[in-house]
Amino acid sequence: METMTSQNMLPLLKTHFGFGSFLPNQEQIINSVLSGNDTITIMPTGGGKSLCFQLPALAMEGTAIVVSPLIALMKDQVDALQTNGIAARFFNSSQPYEEQQQVLRELQSGNLKLLYVAPESLPQLNFILKTIKIGLFAVDEAHCISSWGHDFRPAYTQLKSLKEQFPNVPLIALTATADRATREDIAVQLAIPNAETFIASFDRPNLYLDVRPGQNRNKQIFDFLKNHKGECGIIYCLSRKSTEKLAATLSAKGYKAEAYHAGLTSEERTQIQENFINDISPIIVATIAFGMGIDKSNVRWVIHYNMPKNIDGYYQEIGRSGRDGLPAHTILFHSFGDIVMLRKFAEGADNEAYQLAKLERMQQYAEALSCRRKALLGYFGEHITEDCGNCDICKTPPKYFDGTLIAQKICSAVARLEEQEALGMVLDVLRGAQNAQVYDKGYQNIKTYGAAKNIAWRDLQQYAIQLLNQGVLQIYFHENGRLLLTPLAKKVLFEGKKVRLANIIQEVETVKTERASRKRAELFDKLRKLRLKLAEEINKPAFVVFSDATLEDMEHKKPRTREEFTEVSGVGEFKLEKYADDFLKVINRHLDGLENNLPTYERSFKMFVEEKLSASEIAEKRGLSEDSIYGHFLKMHEGGSEIDLLQFISSDEIKKILEANDQLGNLDTLKPYFEYFEEKIPYWKIKMGLYLLNNSEINR
Repeated sequence: METMTSQNMLPLLKTHFGFGSFLPNQEQIINSVLSGNDTITIMPTGGGKSLCFQLPALAMEGTAIVVSPLIALMKDQVDALQTNGIAARFFNSSQPYEEQQQVLRELQSGNLKLLYVAPESLPQLNFILKTIKIGLFAVDEAHCISSWGHDFRPAYTQLKSLKEQFPNVPLIALTATADRATREDIAVQLAIPNAETFIASFDRPNLYLDVRPGQNRNKQIFDFLKNHKGECGIIYCLSRKSTEKLAATLSAKGYKAEAYHAGLTSEERTQIQENFINDISPIIVATIAFGMGIDKSNVRWVIHYNMPKNIDGYYQEIGRSGRDGLPAHTILFHSFGDIVMLRKFAEGADNEAYQLAKLERMQQYAEALSCRRKALLGYFGEHITEDCGNCDICKTPPKYFDGTLIAQKICSAVARLEEQEALGMVLDVLRGAQNAQVYDKGYQNIKTYGAAKNIAWRDLQQYAIQLLNQGVLQIYFHENGRLLLTPLAKKVLFEGKKVRLANIIQEVETVKTERASRKRAELFDKLRKLRLKLAEEINKPAFVVFSDATLEDMEHKKPRTREEFTEVSGVGEFKLEKYADDFLKVINRHLDGLENNLPTYERSFKMFVEEKLSASEIAEKRGLSEDSIYGHFLKMHEGGSEIDLLQFISSDEIKKILEANDQLGNLDTLKPYFEYFEEKIPYWKIKMGLYLLNNSEINR
């Protein structure tokens, strides 16, 4: 029997999902699962996590059991799988009893390749699971199992029993965001200590990162929306009242917006989610209760009306935009009032110190004076050296100076404190503070004590924050917020790597550069309208039919035949059979209409280049003479188009035309030439030969 590998999976990938190759890291992860290994996968939203278990599930014997936290997420993923011709169902408390029983019957019969189940509903399946063949277990949104995670979910703690009951079934845990503490906790909680761990890049280069002061937020939002008409987006607020107030304000301005928060009934929340997914209400104003696992690929922007409480949540929330890989815009508003409110929320919590440390890091990101992407990736332990060019700081950078010496002093202090102290103590030591905490630990005796006493405490703090944001330092929040050196810090200390720091100024006036709303071509809009119509007919979200990225590829490739349609990214065999004829009809009508508006010579040339038709075939198709078609080619050449006319006329024929021209005396009319050749050389060839001679294209 042939060993299953990711390469064996490529036909399945194309057949069911319409892709001809894997995204980064997918192949290695899939190989790990196919080899029967327990696997932990950390991959950003939009990076293709779901495919890492969906594709192996199709190849492996039995049913894949997928633990998923939200009913909406299950429904969306199952809808998408079924639309791709895959036998998938979900099982949860929202279903009527009869529907649940039908799902269980399908499960027992072995007809399902994937079953999605909520962690709370999993115990109901215990008996059946012992009687069927299970290909693999997948635990989605796995950070929910960890008390260090930002979405802790008690029901997830039951999942340890999966490895106890089914030790030989591979388990893959997946999440879009998890710091080191959370990753380690996932392995412990799921009883997979030897799991292969894959950490993909957290970078989402298509997201524009924009941070703004919180003054006049509503006006800033309205100004932004003027340039983003018709696009789907999410606005996150801290309070229920804020969501309702802002949604009402947007509605009064003519925008289709709805508020979403935990105070609504389950039925109301479900309806709002469906309205958003189906583009009925393209703007959602929500608390953080909205969005985890929302599988909507065409969210073009996310706005944080208030500063989030930690970077983990912020990253997860902005990750709900641009999942199709196309450009998306994120805006974060922040103010001192947000910080005060969030500190109050954290007070009295069991892990108060941990929450406050995370909040402080969020504040540092918001107030950063260096590349936002560096800061964001550095938080997750991913360190890049080049500025991203796609954030507000990179677009309008502050003034920098050579801060290498300051950076070396800060890094040296962290090293001499043996990476055991938090930022406050590091700064006290560098400033030469004479307080009890410093003296009790004997830090007044280390070499770097007082090394930066000439720098104001607040300025030094900001420089240290810049080093955090640049990935030179990092914080272990779960270990009292102690500072550590990264590999980059060692280059600064020992290899002479230069560090740029931004000047500290009280007020930085910046010009925010917004991503202009993408000008959609007319064809794209026609394809989008057709997609919506087809989606409504099957009562599924529009993106389940085809993503925006697939429509853009259609727009770019302009397939005219079913064969050409298969080359569009995201078109598998099932969707080819189901949708090709409808989309091809729209594309062909559009192209034919465009061609009718083109000058006649351009239409002929377009058919020659794009359809690779000969002059005689074009003439036949258009009902014109060959003379006319070759005349069109000459006109295009005169206009500067690249076309090799020598492919139509031989050197011997040109020689004969040259001789005739010498004999006849360079006449302006073609008839004498035609008669000279006894009608054996056609008019078009005579005209082309003379044109080439007159334009010095031929060596005379």
